[in-house]
Amino acid sequence: MKVTPGRVAEFEGLIAGVRAWAAREPDVTAVGLAGSWARGAARMDSDVDVVVLCSAPNRFEDTTGWIRDALGQNARVVRTRRWGVLLERRVVLASGFEVEFGFVTLSWADTDPVDAGTVRVVRDGFRAVHDPAGLLHKLTTALTS
Repeated sequence: MKVTPGRVAEFEGLIAGVRAWAAREPDVTAVGLAGSWARGAARMDSDVDVVVLCSAPNRFEDTTGWIRDALGQNARVVRTRRWGVLLERRVVLASGFEVEFGFVTLSWADTDPVDAGTVRVVRDGFRAVHDPAGLLHKLTTALTS
């Protein structure tokens, strides 16, 4: 089902909130958007996949205050899971829109060599949301050159 203008507006507000949160959060170095929303192929049932590169991913495992700081609305964690090096915190907004935050260390973006899992994520659709040090730019350039 095609994404409605309302869902697009909700997505854009969500990303703006995540970007502002990342800029205020000292442990966060970069944030990227992955998957269908990043490649422009989202549907109404698509979740938002956010990759957060930070110095201490475990810090976000047992707390939820950062969710209010990032999303600025009522949201609840519906799943916490580990996928290799990634800590997933799946959040559902009051509207039902799902956001998957994947917390990883900075080494996730290493370019020499690039991890096979990172290659899959980036090549499936990826764009930087917050990248003041250029870490994600360096990664995406290495994979598209």
